[in-house]
Amino acid sequence: MHCLVCAFITVLMILTSSDAARMMELSYHSLPCLKNVSTRKEVSMFSEIETTFKLPSPLPTWPPGGGFAGGAIDLGGLQVSQVTTFNKIWAANEGGPGNLGATFYDPVSIPQGFSSLGCYSQPNNMPLFGHILVGKDVTNDISNPTLKSPIGYTLVWSSASLNIKKDGDGYIWFPNPPDGYKAVGYVVTNSSQKPALERVRCVRSDLTDSLQSDLWIWGPSKSLNVNGFNVYSSRPTNRGVQAMGATIGGFVVQNGIGGNTLSISCLKNLKGNVVNSMPNLNQIETLIQTYSPVVYMHPDEPYLPSSVDWFFQNGALLYHKGDESNPIPISQNGSNLPQGGSNDDTYWIDLPKDGSSKERVKKGDLQDANAYFHVKPMYGGLFTDIAIWLFYPFNGPSRAKVDFINISLGKIGEHIGDWEHVTLRISNFNGELTSVYFSQHSWGAWVSASLLEYATGNKPVVYSSLHAHASYPKPGLVLIGPAGVVNIGLRDDTAKSNKVMNTGVRPMVVSAEYLGRSLVVEPPWLNYERKWGPKIDYDLNKEINKVEKVMPGKLKKSFDKFVKSIPSEVFGEDGPTGPKVKDSWSGDERA
Repeated sequence: MHCLVCAFITVLMILTSSDAARMMELSYHSLPCLKNVSTRKEVSMFSEIETTFKLPSPLPTWPPGGGFAGGAIDLGGLQVSQVTTFNKIWAANEGGPGNLGATFYDPVSIPQGFSSLGCYSQPNNMPLFGHILVGKDVTNDISNPTLKSPIGYTLVWSSASLNIKKDGDGYIWFPNPPDGYKAVGYVVTNSSQKPALERVRCVRSDLTDSLQSDLWIWGPSKSLNVNGFNVYSSRPTNRGVQAMGATIGGFVVQNGIGGNTLSISCLKNLKGNVVNSMPNLNQIETLIQTYSPVVYMHPDEPYLPSSVDWFFQNGALLYHKGDESNPIPISQNGSNLPQGGSNDDTYWIDLPKDGSSKERVKKGDLQDANAYFHVKPMYGGLFTDIAIWLFYPFNGPSRAKVDFINISLGKIGEHIGDWEHVTLRISNFNGELTSVYFSQHSWGAWVSASLLEYATGNKPVVYSSLHAHASYPKPGLVLIGPAGVVNIGLRDDTAKSNKVMNTGVRPMVVSAEYLGRSLVVEPPWLNYERKWGPKIDYDLNKEINKVEKVMPGKLKKSFDKFVKSIPSEVFGEDGPTGPKVKDSWSGDERA
């Protein structure tokens, strides 16, 4: 869905939420909007993590070549491997997401010659599913090794005085690094005795980078307390295709707003060359057949996806500013579209002029639709991100819920051309799917593979919302609206139907820059950086008046306040730019 309506939602939140509430919601949900889920199925909860998640089907045998799924990756004298088996150290049984607590673990079954770099933690509202990296010095340089033991420990936090349900007491320690080295993980114990110096290793400073907190794992309060003690997952501060930072998969702790406690670092790929750890073309094809999602459209969805070629062949037109009366038919594959440049409003794509053809093309062609795959390195080449793009010729009008009434918002939300995507994140150590990013309007959310629904084998299920085509991991209703208001908001409805797309059927890999331009040739339409739909202004007051006519009197005031607080310039019909113009193309999915 295009970001005019997204801007509408974002501005609405800013105008209706206090800074403190927004900070809490941003940290807790990792989304810049609120989501009231009224019919969505809830994830099964555990009082303590007792279940270990495994993908529904065994991993395939990956085609040979390169270092993908080879079990270890050399970062430049520091070889790292991924450990996914753990021993429980300590658990809190309340606080954190869902007030279900969190559990802290030590990695076990560490490969011979490798050393622990820190401990792992996750909330108890999901099955055990995670990883931690372990390291091995492969320089043979005694005078300047990549790993060294800490020179001592500093106690960061203890649960000894905490009056909550817990399994004994837990202690979190910061490894004090020797000069020229940095700690990349904390150590957790269930006694007040300091850990042994050999328990973990610190990493040479040139092999480290800065990190930041990410998703909330735990805090003693059942709700995130920005002034209290909290545990978060971590991610590199600098992220994207060119960024070389990677966390070990551990956690960070904070006391108070933005207060890191004895800050740890993340790892850094000094080699800078990620090709060896990334999948080759044959391996990409196997990844697609293994993990390509199955997308369910809403049963009432009239605006379905199509292939780009079908859109062009069925009358899509290219317009040029100053010569609007002479649009040009677009050739197959978009070879006559302007290449590169910038979104300067001098060109745009529109539907066919003929009325019947226009209405037909709006509805797309699900049987002809292709999924377009963009493969890119992430976190210094330790992961492969596969963004899967779908094209919809038309985005339908937005719908709202005001108390007990569901209403269409007329033209609000409509636009020609709609690009939507989900992204698979895959470990380059073993080829396992770790999480999926669901794009929702101008934001989105990463969801652990352990919390997904699967169709057949290891293919995750994606639900596309009615008219807007936002992606969700579960069916149901999501209301998007201001903080603290539960009876009004924009509707995102999802449900299972026979309108379904297996993205692994007729897949098209349109870009994998790390392989070189000759192996994957990008189609011309991918490098068209202008709009895929025209900008059309309309009378906003007229559209609002149409909606208000169907409302009872007392609801008109609520709706009027809801809409009138939004700057009028965020409304209007405006086409989106294509995939390559999005920030996520070369960056991480979430800022």
